[in-house]
Amino acid sequence: MPVVEAEPSLTEARPIFRLGVDAYHQMIHAGIFDADDRVELIDGELRAMPPIKPDHAGKNNRLNRLLSLRVGDAALVSVQNPLTIQPRSEPEPDLMLLRPREDFYESANPTPADTLLVIEICDSSLRYDREVKLPLYAAHGVPEVWLIDLQHRRLELHREPVSDGYRLVLRPDPNECVAPLLLPGLRIRVDEIW
Repeated sequence: MPVVEAEPSLTEARPIFRLGVDAYHQMIHAGIFDADDRVELIDGELRAMPPIKPDHAGKNNRLNRLLSLRVGDAALVSVQNPLTIQPRSEPEPDLMLLRPREDFYESANPTPADTLLVIEICDSSLRYDREVKLPLYAAHGVPEVWLIDLQHRRLELHREPVSDGYRLVLRPDPNECVAPLLLPGLRIRVDEIW
């Protein structure tokens, strides 16, 4: 019987070129993306983000107000802004609580070291957020991520980052109070989120 060599897979046959954060920023400054283009850089790949639905936007507004009123000067609330994760990622979380900085991050985007809490609001993106973004955040030391699952009206707290995810996942009941580990004075009843 003659020996037949297998054809190379698509990934072997065609190289994949990954973007770095610097090249991505050059594309932005060159005007390649319009203001309406919703993309984020994840592990060197440009990923389209789905349009924001009213329930998602409303939850983001609710949380922005709640956090802004309660956090005071202890943190800066950042809404749908980039988080630079060198060398090849720049996701745009729904909300972040950042360490205060005199320039309000005008000179450079925040990095994982600047984060106190990252919040992702999930409607159709729950699987993507769990399988792609959570491991990325954990691998780069984001200390805590909250996933707000709109479909199941559930909050998940992800803590203790390790190389491929978070060791501790909590799902508090609606009547419980939660607080970010790095901002223990910021107490929120889970039912206030809804």
